[in-house]
Amino acid sequence: MEAESEPYVRLATLRTLHRVVADLNAARSLAGTLQAVVEGAVHGLGFDAAAVSLVRPDGDLVVAAVWEIEESAFGGPAVLLGQVGSRESWERMLQVADHWGTLRFLPHDRGWAIATDVPTWTGDGPMPVYGNDWHPSDVLLAPMYSAGGDLLGILSVDRPRSGKRPGAWTREALEMFSLQASIAIGNARLRAEMQRALARLEKEQQALRASEESFRQAFEYAPSGMAITELHGEATGQLSRVNDALCRLLGRPRAALRQQRFVDLVHPDDLDLLRRTSAEGGRAELRLSRRDGSYQWVCLRNSVVADAAEGPSFLLTHVEDIEDRKRHELQLAHRASHDALTGLPNGAELRARLARRLCPLAPPPGQAPPGAPQQGAHAAPDGRPAAEVTAPPAHGYAAPDGALERDRAAFAAGEVLQHTGVPAHHVHAVVPAEQPPGDLWHGHRRGAPGGERGLAVLYCDLDGFKLVNDRHGHNTGDAVLIEIARRLQQVVREGDTVARMSGDEFVVLADNIGREEAKELAGRLRGAILPPMRIDNRAVRVGVSLGIGWAGCGMSIDEVLHSADERMYDEKRTRGGAARGSRGERSHRRAG
Repeated sequence: MEAESEPYVRLATLRTLHRVVADLNAARSLAGTLQAVVEGAVHGLGFDAAAVSLVRPDGDLVVAAVWEIEESAFGGPAVLLGQVGSRESWERMLQVADHWGTLRFLPHDRGWAIATDVPTWTGDGPMPVYGNDWHPSDVLLAPMYSAGGDLLGILSVDRPRSGKRPGAWTREALEMFSLQASIAIGNARLRAEMQRALARLEKEQQALRASEESFRQAFEYAPSGMAITELHGEATGQLSRVNDALCRLLGRPRAALRQQRFVDLVHPDDLDLLRRTSAEGGRAELRLSRRDGSYQWVCLRNSVVADAAEGPSFLLTHVEDIEDRKRHELQLAHRASHDALTGLPNGAELRARLARRLCPLAPPPGQAPPGAPQQGAHAAPDGRPAAEVTAPPAHGYAAPDGALERDRAAFAAGEVLQHTGVPAHHVHAVVPAEQPPGDLWHGHRRGAPGGERGLAVLYCDLDGFKLVNDRHGHNTGDAVLIEIARRLQQVVREGDTVARMSGDEFVVLADNIGREEAKELAGRLRGAILPPMRIDNRAVRVGVSLGIGWAGCGMSIDEVLHSADERMYDEKRTRGGAARGSRGERSHRRAG
């Protein structure tokens, strides 16, 4: 049985699913897309076999793609290719099956619902021993629909590799995959139609003027956006002609679009990608601006239309809407990096953000402090000397002035400091020194602006949370965690990160902060957690133990987190907190 509280199992599954979806959308033909669907179901979702039955123009379904694991004992799916089943029989089987969200499950004891004209196979796996074991005659179906609600086909899968009937997590993954598959199949059909139209257009280039009306019809009524760009003269790059689909996609009138160029419409971050895209056969996925100021994800495909005598005449660009696919890719990435209960970044994402801020080696002895000129350092990629890149970021964990882009450029160009592998513009994270007693410290009053600032790690552990779970139940405990997450986010600074590590442990990353400010932030965090919460008409209260650690270049991520955790534990021990008994019990609970 699947354990839904296993975030790392989910993370691995989501990563695999993300790769499978990427392969799915990389297919260049309908046949390739269908084959990617069945291979993805087997290799990405963990089933022994899969088949896609595609709806034909006459309404019946034909088995168009099949895949099974190597050395499978099934021996049957491959012979199903090309077999046809009536639409009526398929619909009857879907109605009789159990509804698992958008999935349909037909247990073996309902096999009478499978008509003789429906292509099926029966595996030779072991017979079930327990109630949730998979029976060789069980059938699991994932209907795939177009955006308009029309049935495109049905994905059939057989025998999860675990030998059990799929749990909630596998079902959800199969639902997400079938949705992506339906989008990919629809796009593949559109691409096939457009490719055929463009192939016809290329063959008829010599008769282009004579067939202008035919071209106009194909251009104007294409289901996806189309644009013609001038290649010569003062209007080079300008959109001389656009179709209604592109106007609807970008929410702009035809007259306004004809005064624009793609470089005027593209998102600033995608401008270089657009410029690198070749005119002949070029393809790029980027964002174009809409009239309302938002951006739309599209796939641009270019084709040069040439005259036999005069050479290239204009550029034909096919603009395909990929917003849904990109949104689902972002959702998959978000699920992999965020806690499902609270929506906060999870432990893996917290470590990734720390890794982006810290370099692996501390400055060598005798090296000038961060921000000072460094002997032998190269100029920053933007042309400034390394000495001019002085200030750490005000918020978050990326260096200022577009340093993330400069990081990539610096590594690509080899502009790194010798023996460290660190970009020349990198500003080392340092641990602020302890302030000695007295009113003055290094020429500044304590806590005054200008004192040393660094990257603080505040480790928060809830006291009494186990008692809440034991007394009121896990639903109340979940509600407490959600409310605590909301409160913490309200009191941190803009750009600070609040993450949930595991159980009742939260971590706050605060960059560019002094020691006194970090103590004030810890006080705000404590003050946000301690007030009672009203949950299910009852007052619930938890305490908190909090420790402040500091991250510096040269420290490992484990060392940084361990430092903050130790200080949190010292506070718990000092106050006599009893939320977790011994240190060994505390470690055991984390391991569990």
